[in-house]
Amino acid sequence: MTKQEDKGIIGNKTGKVYYPTIGLEIHAEMKTQTKMFCRCKNDPFNSEPNTHICPVCTGQPGALPFVNKQAVKNVMRVGVALGSSLADFSEFDRKNYFYPDIPKAYQISQYQYPLVSGGSLVGVELERIHMEEDTATSIHKTNYSLVDFNRSSVPLMELVTMPVIHSADKAIEFARELQLLLRTLGVSDANLEKGEMRIEANISVSTNGHFDGDFSKLGTKTEVKNLNSFKVVGQAIDFEVARHIAILEGESDGELIQETRGWDENKQATFSQRSKETADDYRYFPDPDIPKYRFSDLPEFSVDVLKESLPELPWEKRERYKVAYGIKNEDIDFYLQNPKFGEIFDEAVNELSSDVEYKKLSNYISSDLAGLQKNEVGDLSNVVGTELAVIVQMINRGELSSRGAKDLLLEMYKNGGKAEQIANEKGLIQKSDPEELKRVIEQIILDNPKQVGEYKDGAEKLLQYFVGQGMKATKGSANPSILAELFREGLK
Repeated sequence: MTKQEDKGIIGNKTGKVYYPTIGLEIHAEMKTQTKMFCRCKNDPFNSEPNTHICPVCTGQPGALPFVNKQAVKNVMRVGVALGSSLADFSEFDRKNYFYPDIPKAYQISQYQYPLVSGGSLVGVELERIHMEEDTATSIHKTNYSLVDFNRSSVPLMELVTMPVIHSADKAIEFARELQLLLRTLGVSDANLEKGEMRIEANISVSTNGHFDGDFSKLGTKTEVKNLNSFKVVGQAIDFEVARHIAILEGESDGELIQETRGWDENKQATFSQRSKETADDYRYFPDPDIPKYRFSDLPEFSVDVLKESLPELPWEKRERYKVAYGIKNEDIDFYLQNPKFGEIFDEAVNELSSDVEYKKLSNYISSDLAGLQKNEVGDLSNVVGTELAVIVQMINRGELSSRGAKDLLLEMYKNGGKAEQIANEKGLIQKSDPEELKRVIEQIILDNPKQVGEYKDGAEKLLQYFVGQGMKATKGSANPSILAELFREGLK
């Protein structure tokens, strides 16, 4: 089968055009001091198993839950950032099913009245964002299983998109941008490797064109659960789309049924887990132990108050960096993903005044400074943005060579300090005095008669050889452009 951007995917046997439709369900654990419905510490990864537990989060009979206000506020801040509608009325429901990591045999979630509705991100429309509790962690051994309740009742945000995604690439773009937003807002670390963010993809294929709001036009839907990396999200979607089309084309045995599937990393394929449940299977009903909420009675949850709490959002920062400073997209993405470096850039750039300086500064931060952090030779906290601006200004004045700037940056990263003071103490200031450099040049010309003769016979490329000798003689402290000019004169 072949892909055509606008027309879908053409089947090999029938020539039919198939249109993939993808919707995402993304869970993210909220960063709070305590769990969603009790006072236990929210620390599922850094503690011994079953150390942060109580009768509420282990489902003991008679234990009453109470709602974590900060967790609710976190989700509503996400909604404000995405241009969504916030609920005035909301309630929590019981989602009934049995599994060893759900000791109550139900999960506290939301069904009919989610906290957030609508909104969009990177052009993908959202259906809803609601709040629920995470489950415990099951640890499966050869002959037995263990359950750690540290994660039980951790606040969990679930975001559901509309089925308006048509490719794996768009699904990955959405998930990446959501992760970046959650981290920018400080509401979740959203590490997929730790399970702090978990992605599920609902996939169907149809010959009826792209989804236009009519669900009857969609094909049979399968859900692939617990995708734990962006790469796997793309692989699972592409595999399922190809599997659906192969069955519809008659190229593969089997039939399409609504089911839940998992991803087998070794086989690079999805596999059937169980038939897909519907809302009726979960027998939702309002939790009688948790009060209902009318947010218009709670001023701290108003859109205006929540909006004031938002930092500069990723797309706003992306536009500012592009328009105000003209730095390359790779650097912009680096600052968004590494906010500490972005803070250093923002502090330094205020001391500069031209596109050339902005770009030079950004290159030293995203390349040289980032490289120093990888090598763990010092501490990023030693680097002050305003001193980085001084380095750029010294380069522009001809006081620092590129090599000298790198050495100065290394010294600053190791020990901190003032750029000009370090440069003077370490002998990094470039020699630009023509009279001083002429003595060096005269000696080099005397020591290299053969090269002088070749240069005079037309081998002008040897000028770089002489400049190199000059840099060597001055231990890299000479201004190379002034050296080149003086050598031209001396070699006449």
